[in-house]
Amino acid sequence: MKERIQKYIARCGITSRRKAEELVLQGKVKVNGKIINDIITIDTESDVVEVDGKVIKPEENKVYIILNKPTGYITTAKDQFGRKTVLDLIDVKERIFPVGRLDYDTSGLLILTNDGQVANKLMHPSKEIDKVYIAEVEGVPTKEEMERFKRGLKIDDYITAPAKIRLLKQMGKTSVVEIIIHEGRNRQVRKMCSAIGHKVLKLERIKVGKIELGNLKVGEWRHLNDIEVDYLKSL
Repeated sequence: MKERIQKYIARCGITSRRKAEELVLQGKVKVNGKIINDIITIDTESDVVEVDGKVIKPEENKVYIILNKPTGYITTAKDQFGRKTVLDLIDVKERIFPVGRLDYDTSGLLILTNDGQVANKLMHPSKEIDKVYIAEVEGVPTKEEMERFKRGLKIDDYITAPAKIRLLKQMGKTSVVEIIIHEGRNRQVRKMCSAIGHKVLKLERIKVGKIELGNLKVGEWRHLNDIEVDYLKSL
C-alpha cells in the first residue's frame, strides 16, 4: 500500500502528522537505510522506515487517554534537558504521544494517543475545535478590553482569530476569567491576556471540543470512554 511518509509515521504512533513532517525535515527519518529530507510516498509493505535509528511499525491497539497535566511537566515525548514529561505520568505499554501542547506552567486537559489520524483532526486549524481555559489574571479586565480580546489581537506577527472571554470572579487585585479559543499557537492565551494588560498568574485547560476534564485530579489520567472516542473519530 502506498502512503505518505508523515501519515505512516503518525499511524505508527510516533507523533502527529505535523510533527512527523518536522522529523523528516530534521533528517531523523530513514527509508531503507537512507536519510530522507523530503516528504515522500512509501510502500508500507516493502519499505523499512526508521525514526531516530529505530524501525517503526503501525500500532495495532489504538489508545486514547486524557490526562490532567500538572504544572512543571513539558508536553513532549522526551526532553533534551532531562525535564519531566507528561509521559512520565502515564503507564501503558503502547507508544503514545501528546496531541498538541500545554505550556510548562499550564495545567489541565491533555489528550494522548497513538492514533495519528485522530491527532491530526484534533490539531488541524480547519476544524476550529474550541479549547476552554480558566485563567487567574492580574487586575480586572474592563468591558472594552474584553471586546478587544473577542475581536482578535495582534500578537508577534499574527492577529488572533475571534475568541471568547468572560469574567467569572473578582478577587481584590486579581480576577478569574473563562477563555475560549480554537487556535493553538505557542503560549497564545498568555500572550492575549498580556496584550490587554492582564498578565496570567495561573492557567488551566478544562475542555477540548466535547472532551471535558471533569473531576479528574491533577496528575491523574484515564482512558477515554467509547462515547468520547467515537466523538474524536467523527471529527
